[in-house]
Amino acid sequence: MSVPVRISAPSVAAPSDRPAAPAGPAAFGPTPAELLDFVRRTVTDGALIASLPLDPEGRTWVRLDGPAGSEAWLIGWPPGTGTGWHDHGGSHGAFATASGALKEDSLAARLPTEGWKTLELAEGVDRERRLTAGEGRAFGRHHVHEVRNESGSEHAVSVHAYYPPLPLMRRYSRTGAVLRLEQVERPEEWQ
Repeated sequence: MSVPVRISAPSVAAPSDRPAAPAGPAAFGPTPAELLDFVRRTVTDGALIASLPLDPEGRTWVRLDGPAGSEAWLIGWPPGTGTGWHDHGGSHGAFATASGALKEDSLAARLPTEGWKTLELAEGVDRERRLTAGEGRAFGRHHVHEVRNESGSEHAVSVHAYYPPLPLMRRYSRTGAVLRLEQVERPEEWQ
């Protein structure tokens, strides 16, 4: 279910003492730390969190106005739902849990972005964390992870922000140490 709504959320002011940014698409956007600050503040907005329609069977989402040209989403996670393995197409970002708990499995390895279909992962690259209400994390532009609500009975709600806005998402399947690129999604497929 997609809810085509835009909601204004708190913005992040750009620090005046930031060094000159390099030229390019991410030159003037928010840093991962600024996105983390944004999502942490946004999950404390009880009225916004309560406004998200929750579906007992599928994830729901509402697009938010993120800081400084970023893309942000408020997402509802029914019990037992998740994203599957994916990346963010070169965008960096952050997410925080507003209610319930989310588990994130991620890879502490930089994957090549092109020219492969199957990779065998080295030992020791798996990372795991559990994010309960109010907890969040930032990540860089090469982050590969899956996020899920492992609860058998409780919805989770979270806020996510990305910069630059997601140009694509690569979806992966994983069997043991083997990661396989399954598909590439473009924004028109999820907006």
